[in-house]
Amino acid sequence: MAGCWSWIFSLTVCAVSFLGANAEIKFTIPVGRLFTFELIRETFQNDFEPLSKLYTGHLYNDPMIFKCNRQNFPDLPEWLRFTQRHPYDNGFLYGTPTSPGKTVIEIYVFNKRSYETARDILVIKVTAGKMLPYQAEFFIKLREIEKVLPSPVQDEIKQDLQKLWDTEALEIVNITNALDRGCRVPLPLAGHFEGVYVKVGSEQYFSDCLLKVQTPEHQKQCSTAGDKVKVPGGCNFCSIPSNCITWCKTELFDLTKQEPAPPAPTIGSGILEDGGDFEPPKSPPSRDFLQDYVVTVIVPLILAIILCLLLAYIMFGRREGVAKRDARTNQIQLYHHHTIHGNTDELRNMAGNRGVSPPLSTLPMFNSRTGVGAPLLQSDSPSIPLILAQHDPYSDTLPRK
Repeated sequence: MAGCWSWIFSLTVCAVSFLGANAEIKFTIPVGRLFTFELIRETFQNDFEPLSKLYTGHLYNDPMIFKCNRQNFPDLPEWLRFTQRHPYDNGFLYGTPTSPGKTVIEIYVFNKRSYETARDILVIKVTAGKMLPYQAEFFIKLREIEKVLPSPVQDEIKQDLQKLWDTEALEIVNITNALDRGCRVPLPLAGHFEGVYVKVGSEQYFSDCLLKVQTPEHQKQCSTAGDKVKVPGGCNFCSIPSNCITWCKTELFDLTKQEPAPPAPTIGSGILEDGGDFEPPKSPPSRDFLQDYVVTVIVPLILAIILCLLLAYIMFGRREGVAKRDARTNQIQLYHHHTIHGNTDELRNMAGNRGVSPPLSTLPMFNSRTGVGAPLLQSDSPSIPLILAQHDPYSDTLPRK
């Protein structure tokens, strides 16, 4: 029977897509109950591909991106959230309404292969309902939000919590991603998950296993060992390891003991009562600012003058001794220069007064083979050759044995 209904629903969706009608998807949910709606990619794939292609045996598996917002608003309502991990994954709208009313959600689908778009309308009608008086929140460490929102997974978690609560009259109130509660982003490695908070409620009071959460022994163990505290014996009803709860992060909420909310303030007429004539405030008493002026102006000015005088003494008051030392140094340097100059002249005079003939190599045009200097050239040219070969190119100037 269920397969027949699913086939009729699929046929209806295909017919609506073929006729191009924008049918509204309507839901009714009471206040304080979890609402989930799965955006299935295959349904919108039929909208993008004509029915004729279904008979050719070729059907695309296109990546799609969903965008959801409240009609005539840029974002979703504060109680409703949307998640889609990857363009090849389905999207989910989920949340728990807090007040009755009607909400219209626009769903836009973008096909990343063909760049086609589709649009659907989701109408959520929230009715007034009674809040479940006894609620408990559990943390599932090895789960992620998009893996918990499908109905089969919710049923699995609900069955384990029914055994823990010892009642079948249990309903899921809310599911929250741990990242939205301020938890850290896990490492992108296998075995690391974001975590999910699941809140359930019931008309029946808490079981003995749940009441152990409020015992001082339990709180002491959680403060010392942290998340490593195991579920007490006889209270572990986890059939699937990935659905096991973290015992130390379990919280109980008894709404019957909560104090009623304070009454809303009364709204007046908006006109102030007559309080007599307005009296402006008197001027403040006079104040002497001489002490403040001395502290902020005179004292820094005196310190600046003292520093200037000290710097002037260092720069100019001690220059007399430095000048005398520099003058004495200059006199010594001049005396050394004069002494070197006089010694040079004396050496030159002694070299000129020697009786030894100058060496032949110093004579002009000296011939190293014969030992005789060449005669002076009689030429009108202003340039005299320094080498004999320049004067007589056919003469042999090399030494012979």
